[in-house]
Amino acid sequence: MRVALVQEASGLDPAANRARLDALVPDGADLVVLPEAFARDFGEAGSDVSGYAEPVDGPFATELERVAAARGTTAVAGMFEAGPDTARPYNTLVVRGGAHAAYRKVHLYDSFGYRESDRLTAGDPEPLVVEVAGTRVGLMTCYDLRFPELARLLVDRGAEVLVVPAAWVAGERKVDHWRTLVRARAIENTVFVVACGQPGPRYSGHSLVVDPLGDVLAEAGDDAAVLTAELCPEALEQARRTNPSLANRRL
Repeated sequence: MRVALVQEASGLDPAANRARLDALVPDGADLVVLPEAFARDFGEAGSDVSGYAEPVDGPFATELERVAAARGTTAVAGMFEAGPDTARPYNTLVVRGGAHAAYRKVHLYDSFGYRESDRLTAGDPEPLVVEVAGTRVGLMTCYDLRFPELARLLVDRGAEVLVVPAAWVAGERKVDHWRTLVRARAIENTVFVVACGQPGPRYSGHSLVVDPLGDVLAEAGDDAAVLTAELCPEALEQARRTNPSLANRRL
């Protein structure tokens, strides 16, 4: 499976972000991943985002689906989804094109001085795996990366690739944490991890693709970038023969 990671910043104007999709989603990839909250950025810390929430069949997801179909791909991107609590929408990944799904972020970012749960609603802790180009893909969002049990549940449901769109806030140690956790989730689960963040200066950038033995196949820097990588099923099979930790589990 060929993947493309679009490390681009979202702005505060949903219509402008939506209009950029056509230019940003590239040709030639089976799976295109854009960052968390791409439909509209979070804004200043603690900002109310409820006025920018949309249904999962609303303008952003509809345009993402149109662009994905035009490119013959499957695209993943983040948005705020209107829910039953109108004051606190969901932080949702929409999957459109060759697969159709929505994943609501389970672990809200109540950490490092932030309180995402004050303005967003957590999704049910139900792992979501979709099939893309014959490959099983598990979905996580940003802070979910710090919870290894979610990654393991996705792998237990057959995920061969973990996709992690993010808006990983910049700061001391943050790039080191990001890279370490992405590689750890790959190594401990012997899966590919495709992690796409928003760029600096506000966020940490460093989108990366890691193989099931922890080798970095592609990595961006701080600035806007597009990464591509080929995820070979033979590499996953070889990794699980070399490191059969999933088969050796006793818990």
